[in-house]
Amino acid sequence: MAEGNQSTVTEFILTGFPGLHPEYQDLVSAILFFVYFLTMAGNVIILFVFATDHSLHKPMYYIILNLCTCDILFSTTTLPKIISKYWFHSGTISFTACFVQMFFVHYLGTVNSYILFLMALDRYLAVCHPLKYPILLNNSTILILSITAWVVAHAGPLMMVIRAYPLPYCASNIINHCYCDHIGITILACTDRAPYGFPAFVFAMVTLLGPLAFIVFSYCCIIIAVLKIANVQGRIKSLSTCSPQLIIILLYYLPRCFVYLASNVGITFSADVRIVIIMMYSLCPPMINPLIYCLRAKDMRESLRKQFKRRAVLKKAHVSAISD
Repeated sequence: MAEGNQSTVTEFILTGFPGLHPEYQDLVSAILFFVYFLTMAGNVIILFVFATDHSLHKPMYYIILNLCTCDILFSTTTLPKIISKYWFHSGTISFTACFVQMFFVHYLGTVNSYILFLMALDRYLAVCHPLKYPILLNNSTILILSITAWVVAHAGPLMMVIRAYPLPYCASNIINHCYCDHIGITILACTDRAPYGFPAFVFAMVTLLGPLAFIVFSYCCIIIAVLKIANVQGRIKSLSTCSPQLIIILLYYLPRCFVYLASNVGITFSADVRIVIIMMYSLCPPMINPLIYCLRAKDMRESLRKQFKRRAVLKKAHVSAISD
């Protein structure tokens, strides 16, 4: 069939978890809503603390600010629709809306990868080049790099949408996923997918493995630099400054690398298992990241403690004023 906008499909149907028994749908939707609520609450709290405490206006926390924003947007792009499928039996999504969702899924994933690259760069310069760190990576530099990441990241996903949107979709309109992505949509096209799938795969590999290569290099350099520190306490302190970022990076990359490697060595998963794995590595890090910031970043812990203490004092003063 010739290519062109000959689609007879006007909407797509998201299956969510295909093998999920109806009696568990309410439970799953409640879990997804709980994940969304915790993600929004945790990241909004971090943004609020950052906005109200100027002591946190440092390069590392500006990077965390970008990551929080990206996590909020990604969760808002993906979760409400699949929650509404199970709560309100509304699993359909319009043709155009599906492509819009696909763009934001891949765009925000790309931004996330670039932000993790900046996170590794921040720790690399802080540990390996501490004297040059204030000059090379100040707030202005981070602002420029962050804006660049958000602007540059749109190019690949936008091209994927532009190439996939005009394809003829004249067969099934069922997407076996919880949200629209490039693979889920293009396999439904009534044409050869290879000319569209291969460039998208290359883009995904460059976006994933490019930053990952630098991250691995930077942390190898960090470990070597830390081992050269004679003082044991100095080693522990240096490693502790890197631990929050390292945990976040591992949460993002390890499951993705596992899925890609498994598919290349012939390990296959059922549709439900594959979707569960994808949803876990897509949605768990945004929910867990704020907890990591609070537990592992000393400045963030202190700022939160001050916020709670200030609010407790204000509440006590308000109660005293009412009683008087």
